[in-house]
Formats: sequence, structure tokens, C-alpha cells
Amino acid sequence: MTKPSTIAVKMLLVAASMLGFTACNSASSSSPPLTPVNLAEVQTLTVGRVVKYSANIIPYSQVDLAFQSGGYVSSIRQVRGTDGRERNIDTGDWVVKGTTLATVDQQNYQQKLDQAKAQLANAQADYEHAKLQFDRTSALYAAQSATKPDYDQANAAFKSAAAQVDAAKASLSEAQIALGYCFLKAPFDSWIVKRNVDVGALVGAATNGFTVADTRIVKAVFGVPDFAIGKVRLGQPLVVATDALPGNFDGRITAISPAADPKSRVYSVEVSIANPKNLLKSGMIASIGLGGQELPHAVTAVPLSSIVRAPDKTGGFAVLVAEGTGDVVTVRARTVEVGETYGNLVAITAGVQPGDRVVTTGASMVKSGEQVRVIQ
Repeated sequence: MTKPSTIAVKMLLVAASMLGFTACNSASSSSPPLTPVNLAEVQTLTVGRVVKYSANIIPYSQVDLAFQSGGYVSSIRQVRGTDGRERNIDTGDWVVKGTTLATVDQQNYQQKLDQAKAQLANAQADYEHAKLQFDRTSALYAAQSATKPDYDQANAAFKSAAAQVDAAKASLSEAQIALGYCFLKAPFDSWIVKRNVDVGALVGAATNGFTVADTRIVKAVFGVPDFAIGKVRLGQPLVVATDALPGNFDGRITAISPAADPKSRVYSVEVSIANPKNLLKSGMIASIGLGGQELPHAVTAVPLSSIVRAPDKTGGFAVLVAEGTGDVVTVRARTVEVGETYGNLVAITAGVQPGDRVVTTGASMVKSGEQVRVIQ
């Protein structure tokens, strides 16, 4: 005789299996969720779209000033601070061309200069003596009162003395230059960007003492992709704006890189901007717009993100056009002919009309004839 508990368990198993079968049938009969997409209307452009590029503000010229004569720094240029006290020249100070910024101890170089002067004086004395001997021997030789070897010896001594004078003059010039290099001077009117030395520091040749920059003219440097590089030209006026300063600044393109950066694949473009009041600072981020010119004729355009490969034309392009209204629509692939790009838009010369709606986000995830859910 079957136990009641056993019968109950069997009945529960049968009921569970029936519920599972019903759930499977229900799941198999439900349709898959629709792909969400964004739509955009086909536009008519009469003015080229302005494309914004981010640029970095850099000085027109910036150099590191290095010492050429080594030694201990004996002095740093003094200026009056905001508190009225004298202080070392430092970051943010303005200097004019030729200003001495730092001085290396000159004692050793002065001694070498004095030695060079003494050597030159000795060489000139020997030269004068050799010249007299040569002139006297030449006269005797002309009168046949001196032999040819005597003449040759006097001539050689005279030429050697002249060479010694030239060598002494070169040593003197070298010593004078080395002494002059004890003074580190500003090569042009500039701002002090950085000071790297103090009084008492031991510096050598090529030690970087100061970094100076000329910002009366600054450059805004930005990268342009290859499809837009044809829209820039030398001398082209551009408007530069920054978040840090109100208003706009006028500039002109003064340099275009002939080759793209191997990593970013963009071309470097420089815009020079007059900065007489030093409002634009090195390191600021600027915004530059390209485009915006009136087009010779109206252009039909769609977003670049809506372009897909044509399913029925090798190497061709297509867009997915929405049919119907509401949140659920059917999309159909339509082959198009593309033209020039205008920022994030591309001209369409055939295939669509203004007012058509095309799939932008999600275009690569759906096929022609599918239903989709419009989310924007």
C-alpha cells in the first residue's frame, strides 16, 4: 500500500513539471526585446558647422639660460619686493634684454686674463726684437755682409715671434670671453619662468640657471585631423577664447606641421596672438573654432554616426531610415552617396531627403527591416 506522503510527493513533482512546461512555452512564445536607437532628422546646411578644438597657450619663445663659465655663484640680481625689501630676482619678474641675472665668481677668470695680457706683452717684445734682428740681417745680406744661413735664421725667428703674438692674442681673447661668460644675461625682454640657482651654488658649464619666456606674443597650439587639415592655411585669422578670461582674442595661423603626429595622427597648428598686457598665460587652455563659412549652395547632411556599410553594394554606404511614428518603428537600409564632412556631419548627395529620420546611435546593431525602440 502506497504511503500518503509518497503520493503527495509525486503529485507535487507532476505539478512542478507542468508549471515548468507552461513557463517554457510562455518564454518561447515571448518576442525578444527591441534594440534601442537614437534618431536624427536629415538636415539642410547653408553655413559650414563650426568645429571647436582645444588648444594650449605657450610662449612665443622660451629658453633655458645656462652658464658657460663654471664656478661659485657670487651674486643674483636684486629687485625690490612688494614689501619694500630687496630680494633675489625670481619667477614672475620682468627683465629687459641684456640684464645680468647672475654672476659667477670672477677671480680665477680675471687671473687668467691678466696672465694672457702678460703673455701677449712678452710675445710682442720678442716680436719687436726679432723684427729688428731680421731687418738688420736683411740689410747685411743685401750688402753681402751676411751669409744666407744667417738671413734664414733671422727670418725664421721673426716668423716664430709673429706666430707667438697671434697665439697670445688668441689666448687673451679666450680669457676675455670666459670672463664675460661669468655674467648670465637675459637674451631678450622676457619674464622669469624659473630660477634654479642661489648665491654660493657651484655651477658648471651648461648648468641651467634660469628659464625665461617672451609672452608679448603667445601661441595657441592645437591638433587638426587629416580630414580637416585642408581647411586651414597660413595667415588665416582665427578667434581664440579661454574659460579663464572674458572676451575673445584675435590670432593668425603662423605654422602648420607638414606631417601628422605618429601617435595621435593629427597635425599640429600654431596660432600667434598679440599679448601686450600679458593676459594670456603659458599653460592656459583655449578654444578655437574652424569652419562657419557660408556654403556656396545648400547641402543635405546627416550625422557621421548614421553612416553604415551598404548591404547591397560593395564599398558603398547606407543609412537606416525610420518608417512610421511613435516609440516603435521599422528601419530600412537606404544606399546613399556621401560628400564632404562638416564637423560631425557628412553631406549626402543622393539617397535621402531633408526631414527623413535616420538611426544614429545603434545603427550598427540593427538590420534593414527590423523593428526598433526609439529612445530619442
